Amino acid sequence: MKKNLLLDKDIREPLFDHLEETYGKIRILEEKTTGRARADVVMITEDKLYGIEIKSDADTYARLKKQVRNYDMYYDRNIVVVGSSHGEHISEHVPEHWGIITVEADNEGKADFYTLRNSRDNPKVKDDRKISILWRIELNNLLKLNGLPRYPGKSKFYVQQALLERVDHEILWKQVCDELFERDYNTIGETIEEYRKEKRTKKRK
Repeated sequence: MKKNLLLDKDIREPLFDHLEETYGKIRILEEKTTGRARADVVMITEDKLYGIEIKSDADTYARLKKQVRNYDMYYDRNIVVVGSSHGEHISEHVPEHWGIITVEADNEGKADFYTLRNSRDNPKVKDDRKISILWRIELNNLLKLNGLPRYPGKSKFYVQQALLERVDHEILWKQVCDELFERDYNTIGETIEEYRKEKRTKKRK
């Protein structure tokens, strides 16, 4: 193994610091399942969702084509972060709207980032896939915020479609980002149980 070879574990934390310095207020979600694939990182800004794929020097492009297709369905913008060994050819493997960040070890062995290409708005993102990132409880918060009924008994998909059809999208996606900023993985179990208890109580009435 090369002395300055950076692995995924060497890249992540310094990358998050770099993204915060670059974008300002952000929220990072790691290993987010999206459809049949898993996003390494989802970055939330005040009005956009970014999908970020990490390809360290130890990784190959074997799964990248499928990953690109999946990311493009879910996120407003996408970025690939690659080890320096991939820097010369990565642009051949991702669409032009994808951003490219290269990373290499500096003289002290720390990750040093360089933006090779800025990301652009993704023309392939699908609204029904993007909104599916939200939990049902977060969707309920958006229903209340926009003065819509809670649609008891209706599926999560029904609620997603109701929001997409009845709320101005510029307003809606800002609200989606706000919800994801507030997402609390520490209390979600309690919140879900309260929601289920409320549903059981209503059924008995």
